[in-house]
Amino acid sequence: MNILIDADGCPVVGITVRTAANYGLKCTIICDTAHSIHREGAETITVDKGADSADFRLVNLVRTGDIVVTQDYGLAAMCLSRRAAVIDQNGRRYTEENISGLLEFRAVSAKIRRSGGRTKGLAKRTPQQDKDFEKALKKLIESDEVS
Repeated sequence: MNILIDADGCPVVGITVRTAANYGLKCTIICDTAHSIHREGAETITVDKGADSADFRLVNLVRTGDIVVTQDYGLAAMCLSRRAAVIDQNGRRYTEENISGLLEFRAVSAKIRRSGGRTKGLAKRTPQQDKDFEKALKKLIESDEVS
């Protein structure tokens, strides 16, 4: 089992790398050239800047039983198809049961924005969200769902 992080805009890179190290797991950070994200204990793969270039590289690396950390619903769907466990920055699991609804929500939000409307942005991140993420990641690592 490896942990792969879609690191562009990810607020939990440090927590993920530290947790992976505590469990003796390989951790890979994937980002584009617009971000320089390096952490001791993790491999960093930097791809050319471009629409979804980091996402496609991550999908090509992920294997059955890996854990992926992302907040991107489209990337989550592709990783689920590769039989990876996928978790967001708040500790929510993406599953076959919830991904269709999340993708639909994304499509509706994009349609609103294209027509000039606005959608509500993310609230400021709290320390409790970091704790919830770390707890959920540890639970996922310790479960029999991944190997």
